[in-house]
Amino acid sequence: MFDAQKVKDGCVAWIRDFFEKNGKDCSAVVGISGGKDSSIVAALCVEALGRERVVGVLMPNGHQADIDMAYLLVNHLGIRHFVVDIHDAVEGVKNNIKGLELTNQTIVNLPPRIRMATLYAVSQSVNGRVANTCNLSEDWVGYSTRYGDSVGDFSPCSHITVQEMKQIGRLLGLPAVLVDKVPSDGLCGKTDEDNLGFTYAELDRYIRTGEIDDPVKKERIDTLHRRNLFKLELMPSYIPED
Repeated sequence: MFDAQKVKDGCVAWIRDFFEKNGKDCSAVVGISGGKDSSIVAALCVEALGRERVVGVLMPNGHQADIDMAYLLVNHLGIRHFVVDIHDAVEGVKNNIKGLELTNQTIVNLPPRIRMATLYAVSQSVNGRVANTCNLSEDWVGYSTRYGDSVGDFSPCSHITVQEMKQIGRLLGLPAVLVDKVPSDGLCGKTDEDNLGFTYAELDRYIRTGEIDDPVKKERIDTLHRRNLFKLELMPSYIPED
């Protein structure tokens, strides 16, 4: 049985310990998408460090339909925040790659990579540490952009599933509309579950118990897990022999 209170308290203590060892005077810098994960990570950082040491960065790519959810979160937590529209940067890269037709996947993954560069630009200027906001469920099947939302300086929730995240979000007193928001990458117009081909509830049950009812979904999960393990591993490097 998942003990949300114990895990939440342990996560808060872990964040404090990380900053004690890796930047006593630093702030946590969190990319605020308006979704569940960034909301929960930001709230955990506020509990661990105090709102004065948490900086939110909102990064719409031109128009963002759910930007009001991001504003709801930063106002609810009372944290300092910056709004950086990445549209010109994204279009600048696309328009200046000459002689090459960019694939759809390249175009989808470019904004999160620009956002990560933006987060580090803000972080270096506020003496910060960038929070990774991925959860275990997403990491398990590689549902993140390499060198985009898959990276950061510390990762409070990478061993916590989506269903468990929701329990923690409620303990943190976050607005229900943020905790229960339908997960979407905000990039391709579909929900996470539409893209994945299974629900997070099915995935989380399989991760925690090894049980799943649909063999087709089991095979898809296993395939995605194998195919995307490289995102969680250190970069391969050559080591000269003695």
